[in-house]
Amino acid sequence: MLELKGICKNYNPGSVNELCLFQDFDLTVQDGEFVSVVGSNGSGKTSMLNIICGSIDVDQGQILVNGVDIGKQKDFIRQRRIGRVYQDPSKGTCPSMTILENMSLADNKGKPYNLGRGVNKSKLEKYREMLRPLNLGLEDKMGVQVGSLSGGQRQALALLMATMTPIDFLILDEHTAALDPKTAEIIMALTDQVVKEKQVTTIMVTHNLRYAVEYGNRLIMMHEGKVILDKAGEEKVHVDTEQIMAIFNRISVECGN
Repeated sequence: MLELKGICKNYNPGSVNELCLFQDFDLTVQDGEFVSVVGSNGSGKTSMLNIICGSIDVDQGQILVNGVDIGKQKDFIRQRRIGRVYQDPSKGTCPSMTILENMSLADNKGKPYNLGRGVNKSKLEKYREMLRPLNLGLEDKMGVQVGSLSGGQRQALALLMATMTPIDFLILDEHTAALDPKTAEIIMALTDQVVKEKQVTTIMVTHNLRYAVEYGNRLIMMHEGKVILDKAGEEKVHVDTEQIMAIFNRISVECGN
C-alpha cells in the first residue's frame, strides 16, 4: 500500500515566482489498484509521480510504502521497486543499444553489478518469447538498435522492460501522449494486459479522458494540488467522459479560461 501523508511542496520559495503546489496533500493507493489520474496542466499530476519516485523532494510529509517511510530514500534506491514509463519513448530505453542489450539491462535491475558479461545470450529465446505476444515483430530484431524502432515499438519495449523484474508499483506518465491514435490504442491494450497479468499496483497519468474512464478500477481528478474527484470500483464503472469533461469545463470557467 502506498500512502502520501501531509505532503507540502513549494516551488521557488522566497521568490516572486513562489508556488505552493501541495499543502497537506493526502492520497492512499491500495495494493492491486490501477489508478487513472486526470487534471489540467499544472494540477500536480506529474509532480505527484515525481514525489513518489523520488525525482523531487518534499518540504513536509511522509511517503509510506507498506507503512515504511521512504521519503529519505534516494531515487535510484526507490527505482529498484518501481517501474516507470515516460511520455517520451526515448526515456525508457537506451537508443544506442540493441533490443537484446536493453532487455538484458532491464533483467539485471536491482541485482549486484559485478564484473561480468552484461548480456546473457542464453536468455535470448526467453526474451523472444516475451516479445512475441506484442505482435510487433520485435522478437526478430534482437540485434537492432532501439533508436531505429518506431515510437510505438519503443514504448511497448519500455513497458515490457519496466515490468521484467518484480516491482511494487508501475508508474505511467502520459505514456501514450506522443503516439499516433492507432499505436496509442495498441499500447493501452498492452498496458491493461500487463497490469492484469503482473497484478501490479499502477498509477497512470493521462490527458485522454476515454482511457481514464475505460481502464483501471479507480479514477481521480486533480486541480491545484488537490484531489477533487475520486471514484473507485462500482462508482467508477458509472463514470463517463461527458461527466469528466463537464467538470473540466466548470473549472475552466471558474479560473477565467
